[in-house]
Amino acid sequence: MQQADARLSTVLEEARSKSKKKKWRNALTILLFVSPALIVYAMYVIYPILATLNYSFYDWNGSSVGTYIGLQNYVQLFSDSIFWTALRNNTWITLTSVFVQIPLGLIMALMLFAPIKGIRLMSSVYFFPFLMSTVAIGLLWIYMFDPINGSINQLINLLGFENVAWLSGENTAIIAVLFVIVWQFAPFYMILFRAAIVGIPEELYEAADIDGANPWHKFSRITLPLLMPTIVSSSILAIVGSLKAFDIFYVMTGGGPNHATELMGTYMFKQAFVNFNMGYASAIAFVMFFIALIVTILIQALDFYRQKKGVFSE
Repeated sequence: MQQADARLSTVLEEARSKSKKKKWRNALTILLFVSPALIVYAMYVIYPILATLNYSFYDWNGSSVGTYIGLQNYVQLFSDSIFWTALRNNTWITLTSVFVQIPLGLIMALMLFAPIKGIRLMSSVYFFPFLMSTVAIGLLWIYMFDPINGSINQLINLLGFENVAWLSGENTAIIAVLFVIVWQFAPFYMILFRAAIVGIPEELYEAADIDGANPWHKFSRITLPLLMPTIVSSSILAIVGSLKAFDIFYVMTGGGPNHATELMGTYMFKQAFVNFNMGYASAIAFVMFFIALIVTILIQALDFYRQKKGVFSE
């Protein structure tokens, strides 16, 4: 009996050893295939982030040897009123993107499925703004917002109002550029939602018709819950894109007037390539990265909580 137990123990030990070896071989095989992508990711993503963090601790002009100053750049940054103005403007872009662009993109996507003649042509027309160059869009809207001959002010004159200096007024410049951002990027979210809606099984709507559901019930009970993963992904894209916004603001206003449309991206650019204060610019860049990371983690956590509680779940 003892010999049988010993043999059984030996067999089990050999089986465990073989299982561990097999797992290690599988892990090494996976690592071998993934390693090229990991190397590229480390070189072009991880290393620049760590390098930016390192540069943010230096007083450095980009060419000469920098002087280590510790957290002084961050202390200066958080007491910099222009930075807080830039952060506020980035927050406005984020709120506009999440609560205007994404809902507008969803409405546009739903309209493409409406039984309206010529709607296929409209799907192409809707997408035109996203296909245009950002510089071209900026120049186009600069002319449209011209305080004298711009088409926007001409339309306002027809309605009986006086001309508005859209891009030169501190209170109107941010509104004007936000309008352009919505016009440019809402079609992108339209395409995302259109692709997601196409993937919803038609049988669900047929069953809802049999049960006598009205269009609102079909949207709230079928379409919206099944679009939640797309909404979450769109929100992450919108927030990250809003935090690193640069081009359209730089083309249309350059951050002016009087820093009224300054963003973290434009302020970082000016500090780096106008003032040649690379250390301070690196601090701004790392703060941008950190904010985007924290917000993304929060959205993912909220989505995990939503799925766990079954809110809008499939």
